[in-house]
Amino acid sequence: MVKILFVCHGNICRSPMAEFVMKDLVAKAGLSDRVQIASAAASREELGNPVYPPARRELARHGLGCDGKFARQITKADLDIYDRIYYMDRRNLRYLKQMFPGYEGFLPFLDRDVADPYYMGGFDRTWEDICEGCARILEELK
Repeated sequence: MVKILFVCHGNICRSPMAEFVMKDLVAKAGLSDRVQIASAAASREELGNPVYPPARRELARHGLGCDGKFARQITKADLDIYDRIYYMDRRNLRYLKQMFPGYEGFLPFLDRDVADPYYMGGFDRTWEDICEGCARILEELK
């Protein structure tokens, strides 16, 4: 079983979008029994909050739900649980390195930052980036 964790700043936009897109892709590829997927935050700012409404609407626009998802922060235990921990931007990586000095297993989600739509808007552009990154990861899993 491959265990994947997606991390963004608050775990209410990008990382949950990636979580649910990836779960959908994995299910359609018939790999659900081989891949476990979750998401978390680098910060504590949104702990316990549901997925941000515009992110939820973007997922729904593409036929995906995210009911029951609430923001949580990455923990030290996650470093042992997850095989692949993907961050959405360099700021997330800085936070992660401060939280877990010496851990070198963090992976970039894309070869560029995924813009934070919470501040910038453009959930449709974030959707495209999320789909691109998840498709790449799915190919690696096959």
